[in-house]
Amino acid sequence: MDTAETGISVPDGGWGWVIVLAVALINMTNTYIHSVFGLLFGAKLHSMQEHTFTAALILNLSSLTLNFSGLFIGPAIKAFKPRKVAITGILLVSCGLFLCAFAGESWHLIVGYSLFVGLGFGLITPATFMAINSYFNAKRGRAVGLALAGAGVGQVTMPHLVRLLLDSYGFRITVLALSLISLVGLVGAALLKPFAAPIKHNNRQSIRPLLSTDDEKAKTCPPQFEAHVVESTDLAKAEEAHRRESCCSKMSHRLVQAMDLELLKDVTFLSIIIGMALVYTSTMQFTMLFPQFLQNSVGFSSFNTATCMSAIAGADITCRLLLPCITDKLKIPYRVVFLLGTMGLLISRAALAESMDMATIIVMSIFCGMTKSATVLNNNLTISSYCRPEKLPGGLGLNMIAKGVLVITVGQLLGWIRDYTHSYILSMHAQNILLLLVVLVWTPELFCQYKKHREAKREAAAKREPYKKMSFC
Repeated sequence: MDTAETGISVPDGGWGWVIVLAVALINMTNTYIHSVFGLLFGAKLHSMQEHTFTAALILNLSSLTLNFSGLFIGPAIKAFKPRKVAITGILLVSCGLFLCAFAGESWHLIVGYSLFVGLGFGLITPATFMAINSYFNAKRGRAVGLALAGAGVGQVTMPHLVRLLLDSYGFRITVLALSLISLVGLVGAALLKPFAAPIKHNNRQSIRPLLSTDDEKAKTCPPQFEAHVVESTDLAKAEEAHRRESCCSKMSHRLVQAMDLELLKDVTFLSIIIGMALVYTSTMQFTMLFPQFLQNSVGFSSFNTATCMSAIAGADITCRLLLPCITDKLKIPYRVVFLLGTMGLLISRAALAESMDMATIIVMSIFCGMTKSATVLNNNLTISSYCRPEKLPGGLGLNMIAKGVLVITVGQLLGWIRDYTHSYILSMHAQNILLLLVVLVWTPELFCQYKKHREAKREAAAKREPYKKMSFC
């Protein structure tokens, strides 16, 4: 059920398409960086005599920073609006790359990349989605697909540019050039014009000192209402205890409002964010493991491995453009599309784990890319279709926190399974268990919701029937 419908009319186009192009530009010039991490920093880490563990540590810490920025992204978007948050994120990415250009030790890369770049991505992604969400309703899936296609274009084109720059100018000039390229996203961020009037919320008050005592309130009272207090030790202690309790309750209330923590009382919302976090964790582990599986278990060359990776990326980008047109036309709920994509990932990855010939792996790689696009596209869309507009920033933040928690817990467990069993195939099947769990929990839940919705429609139709007969008479 879409609970985000509030009767507010949105243009479903107009300046919204400019917003989409602006977000595509931001994605194209910033969010590709993770895909070129190995190419960009591999030789630098080798010159520092660092090993794979350090590279994995930098990437995992970056993902941790990205997702745990959800702790404050909701209040930040409400208080400062998507445009300012996106600009801040772009500046952080650029500053992080600038610091990395002068890195002499691994901890310099941890500060520049894991902290600055990771935090920048954590601000850019929800802020740009909120900007698109405010302009679209019926065509929202199409708009998000076009914006995310910009990220796909960056992931396809930027590795070649990075390789040419590294061969011609070396590491420092290349990273400085990428730092400047990321600033091009500021042009797109400047176009993120708010659609609606700002939603009234007390997040600005939550940024102020949270402590306000009864003494401060008493200063505003007229003199004629002042009461003479009997000097008593017991009475003073009682008033002090009451004051402390009042301050604590006010702090907790403002914190709950600022981060929209009341969403955690909703069992369906918890099911959504945990399910999507499990799929996200499985996808991260598969992306890291799949090239090693092809080279070490199947025995593919670097060229054949790159071909399979390109097949996944090509199918992903194509479906990001085409899938929203189909689902929006058929009006399929975003969560249902996400579930179908999860089922497709489960089937394709299970088949890939048991395949050894080139033709089968190419076909399954294409299918994997197609179904992956369904989960990437409908991640934030599922949250937006369930949360009310004023709760959406907090919902996106809580979704990011859930991903961060599961990546550092379940993700590490999956890595341990690979190290313990020394089998890429068993590790890929362990990843699929997470997908299977989501399918087993979500399918009956969505089926029950569908039945309740149909029964409600029948009851409503039955109540309207006598009135139709009376009007006919």
